[in-house]
Amino acid sequence: MSDRALRAFHGLTDLAAATLGGEVLLTSDDFFAPAERLLAPGRATFDPDRYTEHGKWMDGWESRRRRVPGHDWCIVRLGVRGRIRAVDVDTDHFLGNHAPFASVEGCVADADVDPVVLRDTAHWVPVVPATALDAGSRNLCASRSDQVFTHLRLHIYPDGGVARLRVYGDPEVQHPSEALVDLAAALSGGRAVACSDAFFSPMEHLVAPGRSTYMGGGWETRRSRPPGADFIVVQLGTPGIVEQVVLETHHFHGNHPQRARVDGLYWPDAPITALVADPGFAPVAAFHRLGPDAEHSRHTTSGGPYTHLRLRIEPDGGVSRLRAFGHPTTDTPGARDPVVRPLNGLDEDRARAELTRCCGATRWVAAMLAARPFTSRPHLLGHAEHVWWHLGDGDWLEAFGHHPRIGADVEALRARFPETAEMSEAEQAGVRDADSATLTALAEGNQAYSSRFGFDFIICATGASAEQMLARLRERLENRPDDELRIAAAEQAKITRLRLESLDLLGEPQ
Repeated sequence: MSDRALRAFHGLTDLAAATLGGEVLLTSDDFFAPAERLLAPGRATFDPDRYTEHGKWMDGWESRRRRVPGHDWCIVRLGVRGRIRAVDVDTDHFLGNHAPFASVEGCVADADVDPVVLRDTAHWVPVVPATALDAGSRNLCASRSDQVFTHLRLHIYPDGGVARLRVYGDPEVQHPSEALVDLAAALSGGRAVACSDAFFSPMEHLVAPGRSTYMGGGWETRRSRPPGADFIVVQLGTPGIVEQVVLETHHFHGNHPQRARVDGLYWPDAPITALVADPGFAPVAAFHRLGPDAEHSRHTTSGGPYTHLRLRIEPDGGVSRLRAFGHPTTDTPGARDPVVRPLNGLDEDRARAELTRCCGATRWVAAMLAARPFTSRPHLLGHAEHVWWHLGDGDWLEAFGHHPRIGADVEALRARFPETAEMSEAEQAGVRDADSATLTALAEGNQAYSSRFGFDFIICATGASAEQMLARLRERLENRPDDELRIAAAEQAKITRLRLESLDLLGEPQ
Protein backbone atom coordinates (compact mmCIF):
# COMPACT_ATOMS: atom_id res chain seq x y z
CA MET A 1 0.00 0.00 0.00
CA SER A 2 1.59 3.28 -1.14
CA ASP A 3 1.49 6.68 0.56
CA ARG A 4 -0.60 7.83 -2.42
CA ALA A 5 -3.28 5.19 -1.69
CA LEU A 6 -3.49 6.38 1.91
CA ARG A 7 -4.60 9.81 0.70
CA ALA A 8 -8.09 8.36 0.47
CA PHE A 9 -8.19 8.88 4.24
CA HIS A 10 -6.80 12.39 4.16
CA GLY A 11 -8.33 14.54 6.88
CA LEU A 12 -9.12 11.63 9.20
CA THR A 13 -7.45 11.39 12.60
CA ASP A 14 -5.11 8.59 13.69
CA LEU A 15 -7.07 7.81 16.84
CA ALA A 16 -4.33 5.55 18.21
CA ALA A 17 -1.38 7.91 17.69
CA ALA A 18 1.04 8.11 20.60
CA THR A 19 1.12 11.88 20.11
CA LEU A 20 -2.59 11.92 21.04
CA GLY A 21 -2.08 9.68 24.05
CA GLY A 22 -2.54 6.29 22.39
CA GLU A 23 -0.88 3.51 24.36
CA VAL A 24 -0.24 -0.23 24.11
CA LEU A 25 -1.55 -1.68 27.37
CA LEU A 26 -0.95 -5.41 27.12
CA THR A 27 0.48 -7.96 24.71
CA SER A 28 0.76 -11.72 24.54
CA ASP A 29 4.42 -11.57 23.51
CA ASP A 30 6.94 -9.02 22.28
CA PHE A 31 10.19 -10.91 22.67
CA PHE A 32 12.01 -9.44 19.66
CA ALA A 33 10.60 -5.89 19.57
CA PRO A 34 8.30 -4.07 22.05
CA ALA A 35 4.68 -3.51 21.09
CA GLU A 36 4.72 0.17 22.14
CA ARG A 37 6.66 0.95 18.96
CA LEU A 38 3.48 0.22 17.00
CA LEU A 39 2.15 3.70 17.78
CA ALA A 40 5.36 5.71 17.29
CA PRO A 41 5.18 8.63 14.84
CA GLY A 42 6.46 8.32 11.29
CA ARG A 43 7.34 5.29 9.23
CA ALA A 44 9.59 2.64 10.72
CA THR A 45 13.37 2.77 10.17
CA PHE A 46 15.80 -0.05 9.48
CA ASP A 47 19.37 -0.42 10.74
CA PRO A 48 21.01 -3.45 9.08
CA ASP A 49 23.84 -3.63 11.61
CA ARG A 50 21.90 -3.21 14.87
CA TYR A 51 21.24 -6.23 17.10
CA THR A 52 20.09 -6.77 20.68
CA GLU A 53 20.48 -9.67 23.09
CA HIS A 54 17.22 -11.05 21.68
CA GLY A 55 18.33 -10.82 18.06
CA LYS A 56 17.90 -8.34 15.21
CA TRP A 57 16.66 -4.90 16.29
CA MET A 58 13.40 -4.04 14.56
CA ASP A 59 11.42 -0.81 14.67
CA GLY A 60 7.99 -2.20 15.49
CA TRP A 61 6.35 -5.06 17.37
CA GLU A 62 7.66 -8.59 16.85
CA SER A 63 6.70 -11.70 18.77
CA ARG A 64 8.81 -14.84 18.97
CA ARG A 65 8.20 -17.83 16.70
CA ARG A 66 5.14 -19.58 18.10
CA ARG A 67 5.76 -23.29 18.79
CA VAL A 68 2.44 -23.99 20.56
CA PRO A 69 -1.19 -23.53 19.49
CA GLY A 70 -2.76 -20.07 19.42
CA HIS A 71 -1.73 -16.66 18.11
CA ASP A 72 -0.37 -13.33 19.37
CA TRP A 73 -2.25 -10.10 20.16
CA CYS A 74 -1.92 -6.70 21.80
CA ILE A 75 -4.44 -4.31 23.36
CA VAL A 76 -4.31 -0.57 22.53
CA ARG A 77 -6.02 2.31 24.31
CA LEU A 78 -6.93 4.96 21.73
CA GLY A 79 -5.67 8.47 22.33
CA VAL A 80 -9.15 9.79 21.52
CA ARG A 81 -12.35 7.77 21.25
CA GLY A 82 -14.09 7.71 17.91
CA ARG A 83 -15.56 5.89 14.93
CA ILE A 84 -12.99 3.90 12.96
CA ARG A 85 -13.01 4.20 9.17
CA ALA A 86 -9.88 2.22 8.30
CA VAL A 87 -6.92 0.50 9.91
CA ASP A 88 -3.40 0.43 8.44
CA VAL A 89 -1.36 -2.59 9.55
CA ASP A 90 2.09 -1.57 8.32
CA THR A 91 4.68 -4.35 7.97
CA ASP A 92 7.44 -2.00 6.77
CA HIS A 93 10.90 -3.73 6.93
CA PHE A 94 9.35 -6.99 8.12
CA LEU A 95 10.01 -9.32 5.20
CA GLY A 96 10.74 -12.95 6.14
CA ASN A 97 9.35 -12.28 9.60
CA HIS A 98 6.10 -10.33 9.06
CA ALA A 99 2.74 -11.41 10.49
CA PRO A 100 0.92 -13.31 7.71
CA PHE A 101 -2.61 -12.41 8.85
CA ALA A 102 -4.24 -9.88 11.19
CA SER A 103 -7.65 -8.92 12.54
CA VAL A 104 -8.87 -6.07 14.75
CA GLU A 105 -11.57 -5.85 17.42
CA GLY A 106 -12.84 -2.87 19.42
CA CYS A 107 -14.55 -2.20 22.73
CA VAL A 108 -15.66 0.63 25.01
CA ALA A 109 -14.12 0.88 28.47
CA ASP A 110 -12.90 3.38 31.05
CA ALA A 111 -9.50 4.90 30.42
CA ASP A 112 -8.04 3.49 33.65
CA VAL A 113 -9.40 -0.04 33.33
CA ASP A 114 -7.04 -2.87 34.28
CA PRO A 115 -5.75 -4.32 30.97
CA VAL A 116 -6.07 -7.89 32.27
CA VAL A 117 -9.71 -7.26 33.22
CA LEU A 118 -10.21 -5.71 29.80
CA ARG A 119 -8.75 -8.77 28.11
CA ASP A 120 -10.91 -11.19 30.07
CA THR A 121 -14.28 -9.40 30.39
CA ALA A 122 -14.67 -6.78 27.64
CA HIS A 123 -17.26 -7.17 24.90
CA TRP A 124 -15.07 -7.14 21.81
CA VAL A 125 -16.73 -6.13 18.52
CA PRO A 126 -15.22 -7.11 15.12
CA VAL A 127 -13.72 -4.13 13.28
CA VAL A 128 -11.52 -5.82 10.64
CA PRO A 129 -11.88 -9.55 9.87
CA ALA A 130 -8.84 -11.80 9.52
CA THR A 131 -6.97 -10.41 6.50
CA ALA A 132 -3.82 -11.51 4.70
CA LEU A 133 -0.91 -9.08 5.09
CA ASP A 134 1.75 -8.29 2.50
CA ALA A 135 5.34 -8.19 3.71
CA GLY A 136 7.12 -4.84 3.90
CA SER A 137 3.91 -2.99 3.01
CA ARG A 138 1.11 -0.84 4.27
CA ASN A 139 -2.00 -2.99 4.54
CA LEU A 140 -5.09 -0.78 4.55
CA CYS A 141 -8.27 -2.45 5.84
CA ALA A 142 -11.75 -0.89 5.89
CA SER A 143 -13.69 -0.91 9.15
CA ARG A 144 -16.78 -3.12 9.37
CA SER A 145 -18.27 -1.22 12.33
CA ASP A 146 -19.74 2.24 12.79
CA GLN A 147 -19.59 2.10 16.59
CA VAL A 148 -17.55 4.39 18.80
CA PHE A 149 -14.56 2.65 20.43
CA THR A 150 -12.05 3.49 23.14
CA HIS A 151 -9.81 0.39 22.90
CA LEU A 152 -8.64 -1.98 20.17
CA ARG A 153 -7.18 -5.47 20.14
CA LEU A 154 -4.87 -6.34 17.25
CA HIS A 155 -4.55 -10.07 16.56
CA ILE A 156 -1.73 -11.47 14.41
CA TYR A 157 -1.85 -15.05 13.11
CA PRO A 158 0.10 -16.89 14.28
CA ASP A 159 3.04 -14.60 15.12
CA GLY A 160 5.59 -12.25 13.56
CA GLY A 161 6.19 -8.56 13.14
CA VAL A 162 4.16 -5.38 12.52
CA ALA A 163 5.95 -2.05 12.24
CA ARG A 164 3.11 0.44 12.79
CA LEU A 165 -0.61 0.44 13.55
CA ARG A 166 -2.64 3.42 12.33
CA VAL A 167 -6.33 3.76 13.19
CA TYR A 168 -7.99 6.34 10.94
CA GLY A 169 -11.34 7.67 12.05
CA ASP A 170 -13.56 10.46 13.34
CA PRO A 171 -13.04 11.53 16.95
CA GLU A 172 -16.10 11.80 19.13
CA VAL A 173 -15.70 14.40 21.83
CA GLN A 174 -18.48 15.80 23.98
CA HIS A 175 -18.12 19.12 25.77
CA PRO A 176 -20.51 20.87 28.15
CA SER A 177 -21.84 23.96 26.38
CA GLU A 178 -20.50 26.21 29.15
CA ALA A 179 -16.95 24.82 28.95
CA LEU A 180 -14.11 26.92 27.51
CA VAL A 181 -12.15 24.50 25.35
CA ASP A 182 -9.59 24.47 22.59
CA LEU A 183 -11.98 23.80 19.71
CA ALA A 184 -9.13 23.21 17.26
CA ALA A 185 -7.24 20.62 19.34
CA ALA A 186 -6.92 17.10 18.01
CA LEU A 187 -8.09 15.81 21.39
CA SER A 188 -11.27 17.84 20.88
CA GLY A 189 -11.75 16.35 17.42
CA GLY A 190 -10.04 19.16 15.51
CA ARG A 191 -8.05 18.31 12.42
CA ALA A 192 -5.97 20.02 9.75
CA VAL A 193 -7.67 19.29 6.42
CA ALA A 194 -5.74 21.29 3.81
CA CYS A 195 -2.65 23.45 3.45
CA SER A 196 -0.65 25.20 0.75
CA ASP A 197 2.57 23.41 1.69
CA ALA A 198 4.01 21.15 4.40
CA PHE A 199 7.47 20.48 3.05
CA PHE A 200 9.41 20.36 6.33
CA SER A 201 6.79 19.00 8.74
CA PRO A 202 3.17 17.83 8.39
CA MET A 203 0.11 19.94 8.93
CA GLU A 204 -1.33 17.53 11.52
CA HIS A 205 1.22 18.77 14.06
CA LEU A 206 -0.47 22.18 14.26
CA VAL A 207 -3.31 20.85 16.44
CA ALA A 208 -1.38 18.18 18.36
CA PRO A 209 -1.63 18.05 22.18
CA GLY A 210 0.86 19.85 24.39
CA ARG A 211 3.68 22.17 23.49
CA SER A 212 5.96 21.22 20.62
CA THR A 213 9.27 19.82 21.90
CA TYR A 214 11.40 20.38 18.79
CA MET A 215 11.27 22.22 15.45
CA GLY A 216 9.95 19.18 13.58
CA GLY A 217 7.01 18.99 15.97
CA GLY A 218 5.14 21.88 14.31
CA TRP A 219 3.94 22.82 10.82
CA GLU A 220 6.57 24.35 8.53
CA THR A 221 6.40 25.34 4.86
CA ARG A 222 9.31 25.65 2.45
CA ARG A 223 10.80 29.03 1.57
CA SER A 224 8.47 30.63 -0.97
CA ARG A 225 9.95 32.05 -4.17
CA PRO A 226 8.86 34.82 -4.50
CA PRO A 227 7.60 35.42 -0.94
CA GLY A 228 3.86 34.80 -0.66
CA ALA A 229 1.29 33.74 1.91
CA ASP A 230 0.96 30.11 2.92
CA PHE A 231 -2.22 28.80 4.51
CA ILE A 232 -3.65 25.90 6.48
CA VAL A 233 -7.33 25.08 7.09
CA VAL A 234 -8.41 23.49 10.38
CA GLN A 235 -11.80 21.89 10.93
CA LEU A 236 -12.91 22.48 14.51
CA GLY A 237 -13.83 19.45 16.57
CA THR A 238 -17.29 20.95 17.11
CA PRO A 239 -18.89 24.19 15.87
CA GLY A 240 -18.27 26.95 18.36
CA ILE A 241 -17.86 30.56 19.34
CA VAL A 242 -14.14 31.41 19.30
CA GLU A 243 -13.04 33.93 21.93
CA GLN A 244 -9.25 33.71 21.78
CA VAL A 245 -6.70 32.51 19.23
CA VAL A 246 -3.18 31.49 20.26
CA LEU A 247 -0.30 30.90 17.84
CA GLU A 248 2.90 29.27 19.09
CA THR A 249 6.23 29.51 17.25
CA HIS A 250 8.22 27.43 19.74
CA HIS A 251 11.56 26.19 18.32
CA PHE A 252 11.15 28.29 15.17
CA HIS A 253 13.86 30.97 15.34
CA GLY A 254 15.10 32.14 11.95
CA ASN A 255 12.20 30.49 10.16
CA HIS A 256 9.04 31.78 11.88
CA PRO A 257 6.47 33.76 9.84
CA GLN A 258 6.58 37.53 9.95
CA ARG A 259 2.84 37.96 10.45
CA ALA A 260 -0.37 35.93 10.40
CA ARG A 261 -4.12 36.20 10.29
CA VAL A 262 -6.93 33.79 11.14
CA ASP A 263 -10.28 33.73 9.33
CA GLY A 264 -13.38 31.69 10.09
CA LEU A 265 -16.21 30.01 8.21
CA TYR A 266 -19.40 28.14 9.13
CA TRP A 267 -20.06 25.29 6.72
CA PRO A 268 -20.40 21.80 8.25
CA ASP A 269 -19.05 18.99 6.06
CA ALA A 270 -17.70 21.45 3.50
CA PRO A 271 -15.74 19.83 0.64
CA ILE A 272 -12.02 20.32 1.19
CA THR A 273 -11.55 21.73 -2.32
CA ALA A 274 -14.15 24.41 -1.63
CA LEU A 275 -12.46 25.48 1.61
CA VAL A 276 -9.11 26.44 0.13
CA ALA A 277 -10.20 29.79 -1.35
CA ASP A 278 -13.83 30.24 -0.28
CA PRO A 279 -14.67 33.97 -0.21
CA GLY A 280 -16.98 33.38 2.76
CA PHE A 281 -14.13 33.33 5.30
CA ALA A 282 -14.50 36.22 7.76
CA PRO A 283 -11.70 37.86 9.80
CA VAL A 284 -11.25 36.37 13.28
CA ALA A 285 -7.84 37.57 14.53
CA ALA A 286 -4.81 39.36 13.09
CA PHE A 287 -1.20 38.92 14.28
CA HIS A 288 0.71 41.85 12.82
CA ARG A 289 4.07 40.55 13.97
CA LEU A 290 5.16 37.12 15.12
CA GLY A 291 8.32 36.59 17.13
CA PRO A 292 10.58 33.54 17.31
CA ASP A 293 10.08 30.73 19.84
CA ALA A 294 7.12 32.44 21.53
CA GLU A 295 3.41 32.32 22.28
CA HIS A 296 1.16 34.94 20.68
CA SER A 297 -2.43 35.51 21.78
CA ARG A 298 -5.27 37.60 20.35
CA HIS A 299 -8.89 38.04 21.33
CA THR A 300 -11.17 37.62 18.35
CA THR A 301 -12.79 40.47 16.43
CA SER A 302 -15.66 38.18 15.45
CA GLY A 303 -16.39 35.04 17.41
CA GLY A 304 -18.55 33.18 14.93
CA PRO A 305 -19.83 30.55 15.34
CA TYR A 306 -17.39 28.73 13.07
CA THR A 307 -16.79 25.21 11.85
CA HIS A 308 -13.43 25.95 10.18
CA LEU A 309 -10.50 28.30 10.71
CA ARG A 310 -7.96 29.27 8.07
CA LEU A 311 -4.51 30.40 9.20
CA ARG A 312 -2.56 32.52 6.70
CA ILE A 313 1.12 33.15 7.33
CA GLU A 314 3.31 35.70 5.55
CA PRO A 315 5.51 35.05 3.82
CA ASP A 316 6.22 31.42 4.90
CA GLY A 317 7.81 29.48 7.75
CA GLY A 318 6.79 27.49 10.80
CA VAL A 319 4.06 27.60 13.44
CA SER A 320 4.13 24.93 16.12
CA ARG A 321 0.55 25.17 17.42
CA LEU A 322 -2.79 26.83 16.74
CA ARG A 323 -5.22 27.07 19.67
CA ALA A 324 -8.81 28.32 19.35
CA PHE A 325 -10.37 28.74 22.77
CA GLY A 326 -14.11 29.08 22.86
CA HIS A 327 -17.49 27.51 23.55
CA PRO A 328 -19.25 24.76 21.60
CA THR A 329 -22.64 25.85 20.30
CA THR A 330 -25.60 24.51 18.35
CA ASP A 331 -26.46 28.00 17.06
CA THR A 332 -26.12 28.51 13.30
CA PRO A 333 -25.55 31.80 11.43
CA GLY A 334 -28.25 30.82 8.94
CA ALA A 335 -30.92 31.25 11.61
CA ARG A 336 -30.30 35.02 11.48
CA ASP A 337 -29.23 35.52 7.85
CA PRO A 338 -31.71 37.62 5.81
CA VAL A 339 -31.26 35.40 2.74
CA VAL A 340 -30.71 31.96 4.23
CA ARG A 341 -33.44 31.96 6.87
CA PRO A 342 -36.35 32.83 4.55
CA LEU A 343 -35.06 30.55 1.77
CA ASN A 344 -35.01 27.64 4.22
CA GLY A 345 -38.58 28.47 5.26
CA LEU A 346 -40.19 28.51 1.80
CA ASP A 347 -42.38 25.63 0.70
CA GLU A 348 -40.79 23.46 -1.98
CA ASP A 349 -42.66 24.93 -4.96
CA ARG A 350 -41.84 28.51 -4.04
CA ALA A 351 -38.25 27.63 -3.21
CA ARG A 352 -37.90 25.92 -6.60
CA ALA A 353 -39.20 29.04 -8.33
CA GLU A 354 -36.80 31.34 -6.47
CA LEU A 355 -33.81 29.10 -7.13
CA THR A 356 -34.75 28.82 -10.82
CA ARG A 357 -34.62 32.61 -11.02
CA CYS A 358 -31.00 32.36 -9.88
CA CYS A 359 -29.99 29.53 -12.22
CA GLY A 360 -32.11 27.76 -14.82
CA ALA A 361 -30.41 24.33 -14.69
CA THR A 362 -33.04 21.84 -13.48
CA ARG A 363 -30.57 19.48 -11.80
CA TRP A 364 -28.85 22.38 -10.03
CA VAL A 365 -32.19 23.49 -8.60
CA ALA A 366 -33.00 19.93 -7.48
CA ALA A 367 -29.63 19.58 -5.72
CA MET A 368 -30.09 22.90 -3.94
CA LEU A 369 -33.58 21.94 -2.77
CA ALA A 370 -32.23 18.64 -1.43
CA ALA A 371 -29.50 20.46 0.52
CA ARG A 372 -31.88 22.62 2.57
CA PRO A 373 -31.74 23.78 5.30
CA PHE A 374 -28.56 25.78 4.73
CA THR A 375 -26.69 26.63 7.91
CA SER A 376 -24.99 29.85 6.79
CA ARG A 377 -24.43 32.17 3.83
CA PRO A 378 -21.08 30.50 2.98
CA HIS A 379 -22.86 27.13 3.08
CA LEU A 380 -25.54 28.35 0.65
CA LEU A 381 -23.17 30.07 -1.77
CA GLY A 382 -20.42 27.50 -1.51
CA HIS A 383 -22.75 24.57 -2.09
CA ALA A 384 -24.32 26.37 -5.05
CA GLU A 385 -20.96 26.62 -6.79
CA HIS A 386 -19.86 23.14 -5.76
CA VAL A 387 -23.00 21.64 -7.31
CA TRP A 388 -22.63 23.79 -10.44
CA TRP A 389 -19.14 22.52 -11.24
CA HIS A 390 -20.24 18.91 -10.82
CA LEU A 391 -22.95 19.18 -13.49
CA GLY A 392 -22.54 18.35 -17.16
CA ASP A 393 -22.31 20.43 -20.32
CA GLY A 394 -26.03 19.93 -20.99
CA ASP A 395 -26.93 21.41 -17.59
CA TRP A 396 -24.77 24.45 -18.30
CA LEU A 397 -26.38 24.98 -21.71
CA GLU A 398 -29.82 24.70 -20.09
CA ALA A 399 -28.89 27.49 -17.66
CA PHE A 400 -27.48 29.64 -20.48
CA GLY A 401 -30.82 29.34 -22.27
CA HIS A 402 -32.51 31.24 -19.45
CA HIS A 403 -30.54 34.40 -20.25
CA PRO A 404 -31.42 37.07 -22.81
CA ARG A 405 -28.80 38.32 -25.22
CA ILE A 406 -26.73 41.20 -23.94
CA GLY A 407 -28.43 44.42 -25.08
CA ALA A 408 -31.80 42.79 -25.86
CA ASP A 409 -34.90 45.00 -26.11
CA VAL A 410 -36.37 45.53 -22.63
CA GLU A 411 -39.97 44.79 -23.61
CA ALA A 412 -38.96 41.69 -25.54
CA LEU A 413 -36.92 40.69 -22.52
CA ARG A 414 -39.94 40.98 -20.22
CA ALA A 415 -42.10 38.96 -22.58
CA ARG A 416 -39.63 36.08 -22.99
CA PHE A 417 -38.22 35.93 -19.45
CA PRO A 418 -40.96 37.21 -17.11
CA GLU A 419 -39.47 35.57 -14.00
CA THR A 420 -35.93 36.92 -14.42
CA ALA A 421 -36.49 40.01 -16.58
CA GLU A 422 -36.05 42.41 -13.67
CA MET A 423 -32.80 40.75 -12.62
CA SER A 424 -31.42 40.67 -16.16
CA GLU A 425 -32.40 44.26 -16.84
CA ALA A 426 -30.56 45.42 -13.70
CA GLU A 427 -27.52 43.30 -14.53
CA GLN A 428 -27.35 44.78 -18.04
CA ALA A 429 -27.79 48.38 -16.89
CA GLY A 430 -24.50 49.22 -18.58
CA VAL A 431 -26.10 49.10 -22.04
CA ARG A 432 -28.86 51.63 -21.32
CA ASP A 433 -26.85 54.67 -22.32
CA ALA A 434 -24.70 52.99 -24.99
CA ASP A 435 -24.55 54.69 -28.37
CA SER A 436 -26.09 53.06 -31.42
CA ALA A 437 -22.74 52.03 -32.85
CA THR A 438 -21.89 50.04 -29.70
CA LEU A 439 -25.34 48.44 -29.59
CA THR A 440 -25.04 47.46 -33.25
CA ALA A 441 -21.58 45.99 -32.62
CA LEU A 442 -22.96 44.02 -29.64
CA ALA A 443 -25.78 42.60 -31.76
CA GLU A 444 -23.38 41.60 -34.54
CA GLY A 445 -20.90 40.18 -32.05
CA ASN A 446 -23.63 38.13 -30.34
CA GLN A 447 -24.64 36.67 -33.69
CA ALA A 448 -21.04 35.72 -34.49
CA TYR A 449 -20.57 34.27 -31.00
CA SER A 450 -23.73 32.17 -31.21
CA SER A 451 -22.75 30.85 -34.64
CA ARG A 452 -19.30 29.87 -33.40
CA PHE A 453 -20.15 28.35 -30.01
CA GLY A 454 -23.81 27.33 -30.24
CA PHE A 455 -25.07 29.46 -27.34
CA ASP A 456 -25.48 33.15 -26.58
CA PHE A 457 -22.70 35.21 -25.04
CA ILE A 458 -22.80 34.84 -21.22
CA ILE A 459 -21.08 37.40 -19.04
CA CYS A 460 -21.59 38.62 -15.50
CA ALA A 461 -22.57 42.10 -16.66
CA THR A 462 -23.14 43.71 -13.26
CA GLY A 463 -21.13 46.95 -13.11
CA ALA A 464 -19.76 46.61 -16.65
CA SER A 465 -20.29 49.18 -19.39
CA ALA A 466 -21.47 48.27 -22.89
CA GLU A 467 -17.98 49.00 -24.20
CA GLN A 468 -16.40 46.65 -21.65
CA MET A 469 -18.87 43.90 -22.54
CA LEU A 470 -18.15 44.35 -26.22
CA ALA A 471 -14.41 44.13 -25.61
CA ARG A 472 -14.80 40.91 -23.64
CA LEU A 473 -17.07 39.43 -26.33
CA ARG A 474 -14.53 40.11 -29.08
CA GLU A 475 -11.72 38.72 -26.94
CA ARG A 476 -13.60 35.50 -26.18
CA LEU A 477 -14.51 34.91 -29.82
CA GLU A 478 -10.91 33.73 -30.24
CA ASN A 479 -11.27 30.93 -27.66
CA ARG A 480 -11.48 27.21 -28.39
CA PRO A 481 -15.12 26.01 -28.09
CA ASP A 482 -14.34 23.67 -25.15
CA ASP A 483 -12.54 26.45 -23.30
CA GLU A 484 -15.28 28.97 -23.98
CA LEU A 485 -17.98 26.68 -22.60
CA ARG A 486 -16.16 26.58 -19.28
CA ILE A 487 -15.46 30.31 -19.30
CA ALA A 488 -19.17 30.91 -19.86
CA ALA A 489 -19.95 28.45 -17.03
CA ALA A 490 -17.70 30.48 -14.73
CA GLU A 491 -19.61 33.64 -15.69
CA GLN A 492 -22.89 31.84 -14.93
CA ALA A 493 -21.51 30.85 -11.50
CA LYS A 494 -20.81 34.53 -10.77
CA ILE A 495 -24.33 35.50 -11.89
CA THR A 496 -25.88 32.78 -9.73
CA ARG A 497 -23.93 33.90 -6.69
CA LEU A 498 -25.01 37.53 -7.12
CA ARG A 499 -28.64 36.54 -7.63
CA LEU A 500 -28.65 34.31 -4.55
CA GLU A 501 -27.20 37.12 -2.44
CA SER A 502 -29.80 39.57 -3.73
CA LEU A 503 -32.83 37.39 -3.00
CA ASP A 504 -35.37 39.47 -1.06
CA LEU A 505 -37.61 36.97 0.70
CA LEU A 506 -38.11 38.64 4.05
CA GLY A 507 -41.73 39.35 3.19
CA GLU A 508 -42.44 35.68 2.50
CA PRO A 509 -44.65 33.80 5.01
CA GLN A 510 -42.62 31.47 7.19
